[in-house]
Amino acid sequence: MRLPHEYDHRHSDVSGGWLRAATFGAMDGLVSNTSLIAGVGAASVEAHTVVLSGVAGLVAGAFSMALGEYTSVATQNEQLAAEVKVERRALQRNPRAEAAELTAEFVRMGMSPETAERAATEVSADTERALDVHVTQELGVDPDALPSPYVAALSSFATFSVGALIPLIPYLLGFSSLLAGMLTGYAGLLLVGALTARFTRRSWWGAALRQLILGAIAIGATYAVGSAIGVGIPG
Repeated sequence: MRLPHEYDHRHSDVSGGWLRAATFGAMDGLVSNTSLIAGVGAASVEAHTVVLSGVAGLVAGAFSMALGEYTSVATQNEQLAAEVKVERRALQRNPRAEAAELTAEFVRMGMSPETAERAATEVSADTERALDVHVTQELGVDPDALPSPYVAALSSFATFSVGALIPLIPYLLGFSSLLAGMLTGYAGLLLVGALTARFTRRSWWGAALRQLILGAIAIGATYAVGSAIGVGIPG
């Protein structure tokens, strides 16, 4: 059933599940692997070594990102579950105090004391509903709309792999130009920035430019380090 306001607009998912993990994965894949091949390539090694380093970075980074996302989201959900148990015990032991707390919260939201008290009484009549309202108001999180650690892990794994693959495309096509790989990585940063703007409703060029600048700083720094080490180590 459609809500009354859905005739003219809808909201995207802001629970922090797939979009955050996908954006983080794509950016990390692009920046880390473009930086990696820039640093290795700047040391004047053969193209085969650059590709090997890039593929190793892709595989290691994709699994690391997926495991990290799964663990962080699962831990966050487990922490919330523990807090829900605390709130459930409080509702069982001190229902009147919890109802008074909810009344005060409704007053802070703009209700009159009389309306807030009636609303708190109605909500408190259903323990599960009261639990959801208390958790949402006190922790700022809807316990029924938690991000999935599996979705976060898979999104991160997939987008990191794609992002890390982009700077390797020229090498996989037979070119041995470090410049081509870096330029492809920069193009990927612009693309990811423009795509994220579609969800944030920012200007696409502003978001693309931000990603390019931030990524270029990391890539440039790694290139400088690789170049310095390559010069300092005798062949």
